[in-house]
Amino acid sequence: MQIPQFDKDQRRIIHELRKAGPLSRSSLAARLEISGTALTRLSREMLTLGVVEEVPDVEAHGRGRPAVPLRLASRGGYAVGATAHKGMLDIALVDFAGVTIASHSEAVAPVDPLEFARMVRRITHDLVDRHHLLGRRMLGLGVAVPGPALSPAHDRWSVVDDMPGWRGAPLHAILSAELGWPLWIENDANVAALAEFYLGGLMRDFSTVVVLLLGFGIGAGVIVDGRLVRGEFGVAGEVGCLFPGDRPRPSPLDLLSTLRANGCAVSSVAEIDAGAPGQGPVIEAWMDRAASQLEVVCNTAFAWLDPGAIVLAGTLPAGLFEGLAQRLRGADLVSTVNDRGPPVRVSTLRGSPIVLGAALLPIHALSAQS
Repeated sequence: MQIPQFDKDQRRIIHELRKAGPLSRSSLAARLEISGTALTRLSREMLTLGVVEEVPDVEAHGRGRPAVPLRLASRGGYAVGATAHKGMLDIALVDFAGVTIASHSEAVAPVDPLEFARMVRRITHDLVDRHHLLGRRMLGLGVAVPGPALSPAHDRWSVVDDMPGWRGAPLHAILSAELGWPLWIENDANVAALAEFYLGGLMRDFSTVVVLLLGFGIGAGVIVDGRLVRGEFGVAGEVGCLFPGDRPRPSPLDLLSTLRANGCAVSSVAEIDAGAPGQGPVIEAWMDRAASQLEVVCNTAFAWLDPGAIVLAGTLPAGLFEGLAQRLRGADLVSTVNDRGPPVRVSTLRGSPIVLGAALLPIHALSAQS
């Protein structure tokens, strides 16, 4: 099924419905400041394309025919996200409304880009078949990589060392040749920011947000006025450079190293447990130090961007993220003006923000406001 191309007003309608949920035509026209006649024409076109649908209201609004709200149609299209890092392959299948239809996660040996593409193709075809989506509109595939782009064209990436054959390789050409769908490749922190913005409820309240991703390293995704910020050379948000890898840094890998140096036998982030013998005091001390380091990142973000929210996300246990957030909220951050407290919060997403955000890349590219 052909992928639609939306004009500016159609994108605005999609954005508003994604932000606010179902709305009547009159409400949409008022929010977008366009005439009712224009809105009627646009909605008719989008109903025909199958990207919006009418939702009959159970109650009549006053006399006459009740208002019939519009909402994004789940069947408007489907997209897949995929990522591989630290021995795991993650895949998610989402619909046009951003709802996760299926996900897949498995432990794998380190794979090169071609092996990765073949695995993604096999698993994706299985998910599409299992959920009866053959012949439906497939919008494309998003791939998240741990590392910044090496060129403005985003065709080669400085991927972390433990992914053999990825760094500097022509990833777009390799993956496209094997997968055959429209393809987007993006840094893992950037896609995490998309997931938090769209699925974490942030876009309802804020237009500017920063997501601090504590994966195995540390990075940030930045959205300003609803747009993903990549920077001149595609390395905006590479806050890990503030904390060289040969020194203590606020990352999960650093916490693992700290625990091991203090005699705690932990082999993965999944084994981090503040209630386990010997881990509690080490974790508390690490959170004190990590929070003081993250103050630098938060203050920089506040001073330059004035975000409505800074979200902590990643692979750490939820309790540790809460501990870091509490420390940052109690810090003397530069955002505390006019009685406005530090807007630091912890991700509430269920599932990896990286793979969910990767799946949103085709949807974001298709319908985000330009």
